[in-house]
Formats: sequence, C-alpha cells, structure tokens
Amino acid sequence: MASLAHHFRTMAFNNAWANHRLLKACAQLSDAEFAAPRTSFFPSLRHTLSHNLTVDWYYVDLLERSARGAPHNLEAGRFFEPEQPFATCAALTVAQRAVDTRLIGLCTSLTDARLDDPVQVPRRSGVLIDSFTRILAHLFQHQIHHRGQAHAMLAGTAVAPPQLDEFFCSNEADLRAPDFAELGFDEARIWSV
Repeated sequence: MASLAHHFRTMAFNNAWANHRLLKACAQLSDAEFAAPRTSFFPSLRHTLSHNLTVDWYYVDLLERSARGAPHNLEAGRFFEPEQPFATCAALTVAQRAVDTRLIGLCTSLTDARLDDPVQVPRRSGVLIDSFTRILAHLFQHQIHHRGQAHAMLAGTAVAPPQLDEFFCSNEADLRAPDFAELGFDEARIWSV
C-alpha cells in the first residue's frame, strides 16, 4: 500500500509533467504573445507562469531548509523580485524544470514519519510554523490553480492547450511516454514504494 509520502512524490512528478506540457505549448507562442495582456488573475501567460515559478522557489527553499534543519531564509522575499524574472518562455522553462527537479528530490526524500515535522514559513509578520503535509498540499493546489488559469488563457491563442486534467492512470502510460522521455521520467521510478 502506498503511503502519504509516496503520494506527495507522485504529486511532485505530476506537477513537473503538467508544467512541462503547459510550457511546451506556450513555447509555440512568440515572446510577444507569451507576454500579451489576457484576462485572468494575472494579466498574461508570462506573469501567471512567472508567479508559479517564484512561489515554487519560495516554498521549495523553505521546505528544503526545514528538511535539513537549517534556519529559515532571512531574504525569502527576494524570490519575488522581480515578479517576472524572465522575459521569455524558454528561460522560464529552464528555471521551472530546475525547481521541479528540486521538488521531486525533496518529496522523494520524505517519509510518512517526517510529514508532520515543523516547517518554518517566513512571512512579513514573522516566522510561522506549519508541517510538510500542509505546505506540500498548499503548494500543489496553488500550482494547479494557476496552471488552470494559464490553460484558459492559452485557449485564446492559436495554440491548443494541452490536456492537464490527467493523473497517472496505468492504462495511459503510452500516452505520456513521449513527455516522460523528454523529462527523463519512468513509471517504475514514480510508482516504486
């Protein structure tokens, strides 16, 4: 039987796969189309996906620090300056893949026994304490939410939005095999308990 820690590992892989699919579609747009004003919470694809990236940087850093028992980052706010750190989808894609790899590594290292361990969350009001379970659940929900907004914005372009509502159903392994090859993923690595 798979554990909650294993579930978070599969979520980290699924998160990376969804980012890969969405950014691969966005790469078909010109830089101007990627940055063009659109209707959503953030006013462009670039701004929305930049927000996902900077939030990933913030949370993955604090999760990694907490996993090591290191103190919180005194300069955690720097992850959000600037709000849009990359002008192109290509540059954003490289950075997103790097932080996705870090999140997979973190989730792979966790055990059920560690999921309730304290996580230091630096906020403007001070350092709050939470758990790995809550922070990871929050992070994955956050990413899904904003990817959905980007997906809808992409539908307003000439590029067809990729399917993102799948998880890893066993009967669809052949459909994700090309993306997995590009990412260096394999089913056994994700599903081994």
